[in-house]
Amino acid sequence: AVKYARKFVPMVEFSAEDATRSNLDFLCRIVEAVIRAGARVVNIPDTVGYTVPDEYASIISALKNRVPNIDKAIISVHCHNDLGLAVANSLAAVKAGAEQVECTINGIGERAGNASLEEIVMGIKTRGAFFGVKTGIKTGEIFRTSRMVSRLTGVVVQPNKAIVGDNAFAHEAGIHQDGVIKERTTYEIMKPEDIGLKESLLVLGKHSGRHALNRKLNELGIKIAKEELNKLFERFKKLADQKKYIYDEDIESIIDDEIFASPKKTFILDYIHISSGSTTLPTATVKIKKDDKLFHEAACGDGPVDAAYKAIDRITGIPTELVHYSLKGVTVGTEK
Repeated sequence: AVKYARKFVPMVEFSAEDATRSNLDFLCRIVEAVIRAGARVVNIPDTVGYTVPDEYASIISALKNRVPNIDKAIISVHCHNDLGLAVANSLAAVKAGAEQVECTINGIGERAGNASLEEIVMGIKTRGAFFGVKTGIKTGEIFRTSRMVSRLTGVVVQPNKAIVGDNAFAHEAGIHQDGVIKERTTYEIMKPEDIGLKESLLVLGKHSGRHALNRKLNELGIKIAKEELNKLFERFKKLADQKKYIYDEDIESIIDDEIFASPKKTFILDYIHISSGSTTLPTATVKIKKDDKLFHEAACGDGPVDAAYKAIDRITGIPTELVHYSLKGVTVGTEK
């Protein structure tokens, strides 16, 4: 097959299916034979994600030491992630002498997926002195490419995914935030700019401390005294216990209540009822108080949220624009 393929193309890759569970002597003989027949790349795949780093590295080393014509071909590796070791195995193979890694953006692939390109590339970039090799990847395009692949495939990137997950450069714990503020490398081994992000994200939540809150205030252009910061921090912690994350609007609202005179509430929501279904026209009924008077309206829309906004618009006379809307179930089943 290799000889036949070489009649048409100069570059032929031979892949030894399930190589990591093959007899090593037999694998060495096969690799020698296909190189002699004209293969210029020999791929040693861990087809079912069975091997472990030390074992995989020893296979690559054996091929380099026992196959006499191995210098005439490139050793390639192709790892699956059934045991969560695809990236570790690939990097172990690189350290052992493999020159080509077959991998995928976001680790997408058969079953549990393939080795993640972004993790391998950034692993080599971050630990370049250890591996002694480089890639030609433009790492500044990694994040954008990851999101493009996610959008086109419909496969969402998990938040805690290494390198490209939403939380990869996010810090919520107070001690981590304080460390990053004082010296980034305390808790970050990579720069977010290296993968195409502008900066790290300090997530404000119940684990955040005063330093992170004060930095957020500075970002918002808000200057307050130390006594006011302590007072604000108490309100911040109470709110953080009630909701997972604190956003800029929450901070501004707390400041309005605690430091500045709270503006008079013009409209107060008194009642809302929505109706929606596969064969039901989405409708919403809303009651709003203004100056001790009760106003109510009903409206139809593209969905229950759209209908509610239209009803509110009719009462207030203020058109609203929904910039972003998302609804996700964090866990399966029902909450108790």
